[in-house]
Amino acid sequence: MGVLTALLILALLVVVHEAGHFLAATSQGIRVSSFNVGFGPALLKRQRGPVLYALRLIPLGGYVAFPDDDPDSTIDPEDPDLLKNRPLRQRALVIAAGVLANLLFAWAVLVGQGVIVGIPDGFDATGGVLVTAVQPDNAAARAGLEPGDKLLAINGESLGGGTSAVKKLVEAVKSSPSQELQVELQRHEQSLNLGMVPADLGGNGRIGAQLQPAGVEHFSRPSNPLQIIKQANKDFSAIWSRTIEGFTALATRFSETAAQVSGPVKIIEMGAQLADQGGASLFLFAALISINLAVLNALPLPLLDGGQFLLLLIEGLRGRPLPERLQMAFMQSGLVLLLGLSAVLIVKDTSQLSLVRQLMGN
Repeated sequence: MGVLTALLILALLVVVHEAGHFLAATSQGIRVSSFNVGFGPALLKRQRGPVLYALRLIPLGGYVAFPDDDPDSTIDPEDPDLLKNRPLRQRALVIAAGVLANLLFAWAVLVGQGVIVGIPDGFDATGGVLVTAVQPDNAAARAGLEPGDKLLAINGESLGGGTSAVKKLVEAVKSSPSQELQVELQRHEQSLNLGMVPADLGGNGRIGAQLQPAGVEHFSRPSNPLQIIKQANKDFSAIWSRTIEGFTALATRFSETAAQVSGPVKIIEMGAQLADQGGASLFLFAALISINLAVLNALPLPLLDGGQFLLLLIEGLRGRPLPERLQMAFMQSGLVLLLGLSAVLIVKDTSQLSLVRQLMGN
């Protein structure tokens, strides 16, 4: 059930992104030929007026197609309602609308969390540190840690409870790269002891697990709509900041952070873990992925919205578009890069999931 929920959330985020492009175009009277979720052959399709709506085989995104891109189109190339014939600012709005739609949706999800779940109102720590997710092929996974484990002590020393317990564990891990740590934990009323060797990441230890204080988080009904909006703004700002920090680290310290990049298989697995927890976790997962999708698409890379925006920027500075052959070369290189990266990440994630199942079965 958790996997299905994660898949539905990812599909919804793709629809939201492409709907941003679609609505920005149609609201300005720009011709659109198709609205697609996925790539490749169509599994389901329906023609409504001039627009074809299609669900396609490969679930790695989606796209809105315009008659400008169809060499067999019977529409006059000089038609003022073609995207390419519209002013620069209108085309820029169409391109930027997908990113804006994902950001707006993330904020709306966080508002929905306040309405449905409530506003965070305290936390009762029960002692220990809860493992909420484990990254495959990292120290935590190799040691046999599982989501739901409660870590109680490290090297025979009690961790205590609350945020101080998490801090104590993190400091012990960071100060022990390549050194074995003995961890005492509780799993389904069973006490276990595991040996864990943090990886050496630039002189700091890392185990590849998401942690939070063990306990019960309480939520209260908001007293007024302003309280909901204030909390949504706070959560949005926190997720946005961490997302930007993550992408910046990937760009500036690629060799150190590349191993942490996850593809669609891993994202679905983590989403399933959070979906099984229910409550606020599901809302935060949807907002987190939506903001990540927005930032990713804003990067100035071929085939992404940021790459198309870069071409528009160059056109604005030059006063005319780049030669068509250069634009085609730019986009084709992006297609090869995107398909290659997707294939590598899917293979990487799938092999890591198989490894984790073997570890958990031993």
